Amino acid sequence: MRRQLAAFVASGAFITMSGTPMAHHSFAMFDQENPIELVGTVQEFKYTNPHSYLLLEVKGPDGSTTVWNLEGRAPSLMARDGWSSGTLRPGDEIIITVQPLRSGAPGGSWNTSIPKFKDGRPLRVTP
Repeated sequence: MRRQLAAFVASGAFITMSGTPMAHHSFAMFDQENPIELVGTVQEFKYTNPHSYLLLEVKGPDGSTTVWNLEGRAPSLMARDGWSSGTLRPGDEIIITVQPLRSGAPGGSWNTSIPKFKDGRPLRVTP
């Protein structure tokens, strides 16, 4: 009887813990096979949980401006790499590589190790 109870408790704990990594959403909406490079001006950098967001104004070939909504990592993970809420400021001109939305809408996913300033200077953060 004790073995059955122990097995039941252990399996329950295993099932409970195994669901935690699966609680996150899929990245299938992003085209990870075809990243694109964007040059734009930071409109807003949202350093919020569960994900950070970067609103980037990008000029098109015809001169029109489109705001791209880019999803980034969680602030807790970004902080480990030296990022803070003030790392990117409105008006900063940056070059960033993103995994665009498969839908074609102006949005995507970005990684904190990739951005640099438009003039080529690396975006410096200190872990």
